[in-house]
Amino acid sequence: MTGFDDRERAFEAKFAHDEEMKFKAEARRNKLLGLWAAGLLGKSEAEAAEYARDVIKADFEEAGHEDVVRKVAADLGDLSDPDTVRAKMDELLVVAKTQLLSEF
Repeated sequence: MTGFDDRERAFEAKFAHDEEMKFKAEARRNKLLGLWAAGLLGKSEAEAAEYARDVIKADFEEAGHEDVVRKVAADLGDLSDPDTVRAKMDELLVVAKTQLLSEF
């Protein structure tokens, strides 16, 4: 095994780890966003948990996060707008990453 092969494997492992962490952070952000929106909608704790799962699922409809923005903004109606939802997503991504890092 050459040093180059070792470095290549290490790079691939790091890339895979980084992508996994990005996926987990975005899923956690979507959960937190769902809980935030559920609070605005006045949902019960059980309903909020279900709604958060629905928001996580919405992210699988298309690439990017606009599918989540559309869902949450539409569900919130006059309570919020897409720009506010995007800003909240940015804020919650930082929270999600912090939570994930504290779990390790």
